[in-house]
Amino acid sequence: QVQLVEFGGGLVQAGGSLRLSCAASGRTASSSTMAWFRQAPGKEREFVGAVSWSGGNTGYADSVKGRFTISRDNSKNTVYLQMNSLKPEDTAVYYCAARRYGGIYSSVTEYEDWGQGTQVTVSS
Repeated sequence: QVQLVEFGGGLVQAGGSLRLSCAASGRTASSSTMAWFRQAPGKEREFVGAVSWSGGNTGYADSVKGRFTISRDNSKNTVYLQMNSLKPEDTAVYYCAARRYGGIYSSVTEYEDWGQGTQVTVSS
């Protein structure tokens, strides 16, 4: 099992930027695909982006493509989500997730371990 803790959420104005971090511990986190999901009030949890264990492969939801960048530093067991040009519709709780095996997947069912989430609020 991997323990995941997210950092960096907060309140930002539309058009601004924010960087989320996810610190992993436990099972060798650098061997897992890592992802970010988000969940807005009253909505289902949705895929934001994922990165392979090497960092060489990434995938993004269409809604964030070109604005968000996911990366990882395996020496620090940390995954990042750089969010630029934020919009009010990006407001949600953002969750970090780990997948035991490789591959870029957008379904919540493909990830075994989850963090507690961090709130991101974008004001208009």
